[in-house]
Amino acid sequence: MAIEIKELYIKINVKEGPNKESSNSGQETKDNKEAIISTSIEEVMELLEKQKER
Repeated sequence: MAIEIKELYIKINVKEGPNKESSNSGQETKDNKEAIISTSIEEVMELLEKQKER
């Protein structure tokens, strides 16, 4: 016999606490963001060059 679920109830409680990042991890996060941004810019520029060649 199959079971049919007609309604699903999900409750989530989110508690925001103080940010526990130390000064080192903050610098690492900043470096990581900069790396992601520079990589993204390079990829976009490559895509634009490929479109220009067409």
